[in-house]
Amino acid sequence: MKYLKDIIYQVAIHQVFGDTNIEFNNIVFDSRKIEKKDVFVAQKGGAVDGHLYIDKAIELGVVAIICECFPEDKKEGITYVKVENAHVALAIMASNFYDNPSKKMPLIGVTGTNGKTTIATLLYQLFKKAGYKVGLLSTVKILVDEIEYKATHTTPDSVTINRYLDTMVAAGVDYCFMEVSSHGIHQKRTEGLTFAGGIFTNLSHDHLDYHETFSEYRNVKKTFFDGLPKGAFALTNSDDKNGNFMLQNTKAKKKSYALKTIADYKAKILEKHFSGTLLKINEIEVWTKLIGEFNAYNLLAIVGAAELLGLEQLEIVTIISELESVSGRFEYAVSHDGVTAIVDYAHTPDALKNVLETIKDIRKGSESIISVVGCGGDRDKTKRPKMAHIASQLSTQVIFTADNPRTEDAQTILDEMEVGVSLKNYKKTLTVLDRRQAIKTACTLSKTGDILLIAGKGHENYQEINGVRTHFDDLEEVKNCFNQLKKN
Repeated sequence: MKYLKDIIYQVAIHQVFGDTNIEFNNIVFDSRKIEKKDVFVAQKGGAVDGHLYIDKAIELGVVAIICECFPEDKKEGITYVKVENAHVALAIMASNFYDNPSKKMPLIGVTGTNGKTTIATLLYQLFKKAGYKVGLLSTVKILVDEIEYKATHTTPDSVTINRYLDTMVAAGVDYCFMEVSSHGIHQKRTEGLTFAGGIFTNLSHDHLDYHETFSEYRNVKKTFFDGLPKGAFALTNSDDKNGNFMLQNTKAKKKSYALKTIADYKAKILEKHFSGTLLKINEIEVWTKLIGEFNAYNLLAIVGAAELLGLEQLEIVTIISELESVSGRFEYAVSHDGVTAIVDYAHTPDALKNVLETIKDIRKGSESIISVVGCGGDRDKTKRPKMAHIASQLSTQVIFTADNPRTEDAQTILDEMEVGVSLKNYKKTLTVLDRRQAIKTACTLSKTGDILLIAGKGHENYQEINGVRTHFDDLEEVKNCFNQLKKN
């Protein structure tokens, strides 16, 4: 049993009405999940204001209300705590509720536009292979050492984060690697956590439907590094113009990685193939199964973080050669007649450009690059024409198709994408609304040696249309197409 007075420790409180020396069961911020003797935190959200559900929460049996505005009618027997920011309060309370698990093991946060999942997952793999118990909080999955849980958000809510961290502590986990999204930072889900290190990957066009301007998006990312403690490390990509910006006000130890500029951790690409990449990392040659320049950056971040956490460089580069590609990140299949299909999560202009440039760089001659590309609904609309421009510019042929339309009309999304296609590239494009049919069309158009890129969904095994998710896996679909063409 927990006491309210203990979990509101270090919360910025303006006023208290009632007794804080009371027992309760759980902290809840969703009124649909309230049970008797819970504490309800009323948060002001973009769509819903939790203050509207205070009366309902009391009817359901809560013993305390945490809020930014007291209701006019305060009920006897209920404790009300007025706080400065309910999102911050929830995060601090969640950490206190689970006895601050992030202080009991090194927690490393990875933030940036692209590469978060790959870096966090590969760090998990590396430390597992080095003999440690490891935790992972990522877009793709949550792992408590070898026990897997389904992930629903890049950065879960603060109660969920602390619950999993507490489970990791109980399981004896030595290190935890966590993706930190701009949404998670802005909504204060990571407040109250103690990070032993932070990694910055890069910054490019994304989430402007939420942040409105690029500078706001960048500044939100920066607050994560501003909040790192003195004993932590801040490792940033100095080839990205925002890398040094992230370090301006941090108290953490400043470290950098790069391919092109001076940095603490340097690499040079010696050879590129579809089967892998030969790198020289800090003068040591290493072969990796990962492909492309963007993965060279990811590996440098991993080397830097692992060394800063105490692993020896030789051990790190030895294990790197054993690391496997992350699900939905440059995964590929080859047909019986030598067509290579690549499935990648690239859903931002920069990520799509990186993948297509990598393919062009690795291909041996004049093989065609046939791309299948869409954009998600209910997300940043401004990147749609940019992605279409990049796809049509760098591909031999492009098929525009539905991604996850969600609640938007899929054809409208494609129309907005096509605005970005220049007149000289327009003849390269096709529109096939049905994604399954688009993949089949790409397979049919391809010939021996050609390369198919199916971008946007990567690891996702569903397609969401009008709020309904049905099973859909890009890699599965392209393999089915290859098998069907083989039979024919």
